[in-house]
Amino acid sequence: MKNKSTDTPASFSQRDPRQRLGDKLYGLILEQILSGELRVGDRLPSEHEISRTHDISRPVVREALLRLRADGLITAQQGRGTFVTHQPEVRMKSFDNADNIAFYLRAQEIRQVLEGDAARLAAMRRTRAQLKAIEAASQNFNAMVRRKEVTAEADLAFHMSIAEASGNELYVTVLESILEPVQGFMRLTLNLTRTGSQQRSMMVMNEHQAIVQAIAKQDAEQARVAMLYHLGQARGRLVGQSQEEEPPPT
Repeated sequence: MKNKSTDTPASFSQRDPRQRLGDKLYGLILEQILSGELRVGDRLPSEHEISRTHDISRPVVREALLRLRADGLITAQQGRGTFVTHQPEVRMKSFDNADNIAFYLRAQEIRQVLEGDAARLAAMRRTRAQLKAIEAASQNFNAMVRRKEVTAEADLAFHMSIAEASGNELYVTVLESILEPVQGFMRLTLNLTRTGSQQRSMMVMNEHQAIVQAIAKQDAEQARVAMLYHLGQARGRLVGQSQEEEPPPT
């Protein structure tokens, strides 16, 4: 199939100058995939063509394409070029700007490192009071999910309660330092969950419950694995790549 254009220079150049160029380009291509301008099977322009069209360096183009590949949206075929392989849920556009997605996903990478280890330490060090706080936050989150009223604040309270139970206040400090993209990610994924299937809502609650159970049993490695699985699934749900039929690892 012939190349589809990514030539929208005015909108590209007029976006928030504080935003990374790689994030901007990621958002631009994602928007074209969501809108159907780029369809599954379409070939993207080459790195050189994208660089020339938008007057940005090839390393920036390469960064954006690598992130799109990591999220399962495009794939590179040796000698043939780069092709669109997946279209996320179009309703994502109803809840946030495509420009923000790369920023959210970069924060999610930090969370994988930070919260996986925080859950491990929470299982080892939590007090009875801290376990009760984690359980209460989980129960409140579940109740709000069932009422389809869940908020990013409720999700954050659950994750913060685990960071606080780690016994190291720096986990909380670091998590607080990236609150903007973390809450943005939570708002978007929870909106997709709220307006999605009941199965999707159950998956999120079950993933939280697996983390709670591991911390309650003081199984440090299982708590770490359960948290990493949950964060990975959340990322996958955002770009439409989660393994919805696969249970959490044991």
